[in-house]
This record gives sequence, C-alpha cells and structure tokens, in this order.
Amino acid sequence: MARRPVPLQIAEIANGLMDPVLARRAGISTSLLGSWDEIAGEEFADCTRPEKIAWPQRDGREGEGGYQPGTLTIACEGARALFLSHAQGELIERINGFFGFPAIRQIRIVQKPVVVAVRHRRRPQPLRGDSARKLADLMEGIESDALRKAVERLGTAVLQPRKTPKR
Repeated sequence: MARRPVPLQIAEIANGLMDPVLARRAGISTSLLGSWDEIAGEEFADCTRPEKIAWPQRDGREGEGGYQPGTLTIACEGARALFLSHAQGELIERINGFFGFPAIRQIRIVQKPVVVAVRHRRRPQPLRGDSARKLADLMEGIESDALRKAVERLGTAVLQPRKTPKR
C-alpha cells in the first residue's frame, strides 16, 4: 500500500527556503523573526526588529565545543532605543530562553525606522458596459450582503480593463 504524501503548508516551504539565506546573510532564522513579538513583549514589539546576529570568529581557543554567544543587532525607532537599552538584560534572557541555550551575549541597538509605510492602492473605477453586466450576472444568486460586497470588490478589480504599459 503506497503512502499518500502529507500536504505541506506554504509557511513550511517558505521557511525551508528562507532559513538558509537568512542564516548565511544575517545569522538569524524565520522562527526568530516570526516569534519576535512574543520575545520582545508588548513594550517593544511594535518599535523593534531583529536584523542580524554576529557570531565571533573562531580561533580555536574557545571553551565548550568552540561555541561563543553572538551579538544581536536590533533596529529600534527613535527615542524608544533608550528604553530598550535599559531593558537589554531581560531581553537577552528572553532571546536565550527562546533558543534554549545562551546564544546571545549582547545586543547592539541601531536607530532606524521599523514600520514600513503601507502604500494604499487606489480603489478601482466602477465597471461599465459589458464588464458591469457580466459581474452582475455572476453575482445574481448571492443572498448574503457581506459576500455580495466582497465578490463585487473582487470582480471589479479583476474585470478592470488592462492598462497597456507605456514604451
């Protein structure tokens, strides 16, 4: 009897692809990024972001198994960096608790914007002519007002006339 393949979640596939790149470039994993809000706590979750972990160079004189804890660089917005610097000890304990071993020795704080400005797209123009009739025909059997509005928004966006790129 053949075993059926187990379906994978997109997040598992994305993490599998991103983790080696993040580890090579920044020394961090998607699990740290994904859990950052819980690690940083509500006081710092909205104004901080882990950027990279710098691991010390190995020179052969390290203690247990040649391992030394690294330095975590955290981006922090404006004046909140001062409060973060006072809470470094507690944050290092939380991060090391997340990893399950003393991975971080110190934190380096870099002041920079953390929240990326969200660009709001303009609402699509109302449909006219054949496109409007086609959408009305497609929505004919929908009784729920909320579902009808959602389908109308989606249909309006999908059925918009395509703009030809300027050359």
